[in-house]
Amino acid sequence: MKCPHCSVEAHFGWKETSKGGLQRDEARRIRLAYCPSENCNRVVAVYDHGKAAMPGFYNWSSGYLIEPQSAIRKPPPQEVPAVIAEDYIEASMVLSISPKASAALSRRCLQAVLRAHGYKTKDLAKEIDLLLHETDPTKAIPQSLRTVVDAVRNFGNFSAHPITDVTTLQIIDVQPEEAEWCLEVLDECFEHFYVRPARAAARKAALDAKLSQAGNLLRNEFAAPATSVAGAITRVHLSTLAVNHRMNSTSDPRGPR
Repeated sequence: MKCPHCSVEAHFGWKETSKGGLQRDEARRIRLAYCPSENCNRVVAVYDHGKAAMPGFYNWSSGYLIEPQSAIRKPPPQEVPAVIAEDYIEASMVLSISPKASAALSRRCLQAVLRAHGYKTKDLAKEIDLLLHETDPTKAIPQSLRTVVDAVRNFGNFSAHPITDVTTLQIIDVQPEEAEWCLEVLDECFEHFYVRPARAAARKAALDAKLSQAGNLLRNEFAAPATSVAGAITRVHLSTLAVNHRMNSTSDPRGPR
């Protein structure tokens, strides 16, 4: 599990308290643990709800964070458009409260990213297909991103619930870890579609500026007054003659003739 405070992957030693629910086959519990990371060591509290599988044994649903109230995630990169970043931030904030709502916001966010880059059709599953079957090599996504984007369609029987313009925020049953993975897929998409192109453009602009500066210097040199250039050539020529004269005088024992 990732610590919701510091995002470090760690094994938590949980201490549990449980109590019966309103029904005989129900149970509730609160789990407490400290983050084992020395740089964090903050308390994490999780609320779980369970159904009895047999007397004394429960199938526990994945829990809801009590402390902290939501997992801390890095804000989206500044290169991401504000309307997309807003959905991402909201999906992050509600992840621990409602994984279903978080996943719905993440799907809408993913759809907005794909449509902004030309992959638009009647529902998100088909838009993902367009992305995965891109024939333009300059637009093709890396294999690592292909794998995670394709997996989004398998969450919560996603393929049976087409996400259209009308049903973008449709609530589908998902597990908390699936909702969190949707956010991680968005992190990868942001890096590929926004951050890397922006960095490449900045590097190209810096290189163009250097080349332009170098070109200006060369033009200035060639544009120098002809008398200055001629004088420089004459001085170099006279210096060369003087050096040759001294070398000849040194090598001939009879001295200069």
